[in-house]
Amino acid sequence: MDFALSETHEITRKMVRDFAEREIAPESQKFDESQEVPHHWAPKMAGLGLLGVFVPEKWGGAGLDAISYAIVIEELSRVDASAGVIAAVNNGLVCDPILKFGSNEQKTEWLVPLAKGQKLGAYALTEPGSGSDAAAMRTTAKVEGGYWVLDGTKQFVTNAYDADVVVVYARTGSEKYDISAFLVPTDAAGFSRLKKENKLGIRASDTMTLGFDHCKVPRDALLGVQGKGFNIALTTLDGGRIGIAAQALGIAQRALEESLKYSREREAFGSKIAEFEAIQWKLADMATEIDAARLLTYRAAWMMDRGLRHTYESSAAKLFASEASHRAVDAALQIHGGYGFIKDYVVEKLYRDQRITELYEGTSEVQRLVIARAVLGGK
Repeated sequence: MDFALSETHEITRKMVRDFAEREIAPESQKFDESQEVPHHWAPKMAGLGLLGVFVPEKWGGAGLDAISYAIVIEELSRVDASAGVIAAVNNGLVCDPILKFGSNEQKTEWLVPLAKGQKLGAYALTEPGSGSDAAAMRTTAKVEGGYWVLDGTKQFVTNAYDADVVVVYARTGSEKYDISAFLVPTDAAGFSRLKKENKLGIRASDTMTLGFDHCKVPRDALLGVQGKGFNIALTTLDGGRIGIAAQALGIAQRALEESLKYSREREAFGSKIAEFEAIQWKLADMATEIDAARLLTYRAAWMMDRGLRHTYESSAAKLFASEASHRAVDAALQIHGGYGFIKDYVVEKLYRDQRITELYEGTSEVQRLVIARAVLGGK
């Protein structure tokens, strides 16, 4: 058992941290306040191979492993969680299913430019009436002539504003799980961006509602096998949850760093507050839980690299990392006192950004269901 990161992992961490501090940090507060989409962030990330981290070089990616992917999302999210989710969606929810289930033609047409950052992808599973119960979706896809025709609405779609292609799940039969996946270009007839959400956090990433009104795509837009889309969605989310765990981890790490810095500077009753046992215990709990979350996240990524099933491990990492991050940002705000409640200090933003990690790509309640089924079934 080896817990040491490789030289490549360490180089990756330093490279992404330096990049995020230099290119993302100076603009983070501005875009959080304006809720504008920083269109130039994705191309800058692409220049370092951060939009196709684990995609093989033959398909335009950086050819690194899933642990490197987790490190990339962690370091981006440490500076700005919006940057983290932009990269996480393109890597984990778009490139990954095309890599695993796409034809060579689809990989050439979509995966190569997505991994290179020449195009950006989005993922559309959730609907206004189906969130945790994703199989209750109502969006349909029917064959008409030489086309698939999609009708319906998708909600909470990240990267939708700048996306060139969207992985869309739609019902293709009458049975509950008769669902298929499609690669829908955003310039397809009948595709529309309906609404941009006004969010609590990760406000520099766009989240939109999409409409499909007799939206026509070619027959070869089908990803994988017809009627097997729900399996594609579940497999994709196994990997995607590693990205969200890493995002939560980055937010928590920043919360700890800000707390250490502030507690060493702030004085009360004639002493630095870092000398108070009450503060030290908070810092100790934060550090311990962040360390545990990192180990869970990297373990899931290690299993993904080896082609092992990691449903339980990814859910455990996502559940623990997101809730540990919740406790970390809460403690950070408490350590900062009233200053933590104002926007001059980054912990206020961390507090808002963190909350989504317990909701998207499966709520904490859904993760507990996944974990319980695994342990009851003998894992």
